[in-house]
Amino acid sequence: MKFRSASTSATAAPTGVTPPKRFSLRVAEWLLDSPTLGDNHNVKHFAGRLLKQPAREGVVAAQSRLGQLMCRECGNARDRRIGQDLLRQAARAGDRRAQQELGRIED
Repeated sequence: MKFRSASTSATAAPTGVTPPKRFSLRVAEWLLDSPTLGDNHNVKHFAGRLLKQPAREGVVAAQSRLGQLMCRECGNARDRRIGQDLLRQAARAGDRRAQQELGRIED
């Protein structure tokens, strides 16, 4: 039996539909703010992975939350330094949480 190859227009994503850009940020914030889930190490790790791409794209809230997470939860100096850099970027953009966290770290 022969199969027809799908045309490029049929396999391409529709141009009018774009994935929600901040969905992963909202899910990560929900996980971290959840009283029952937020203390679990695996949940924090998963939330950090969700925050990584929006933080790279320059989403200030993602930079702030990922920076806080990395500074508080990571055991090695490299991750803490990256977390501080993310917090500095968010603080320069005017994020109050990041400014307060930097104040705590640098004092």
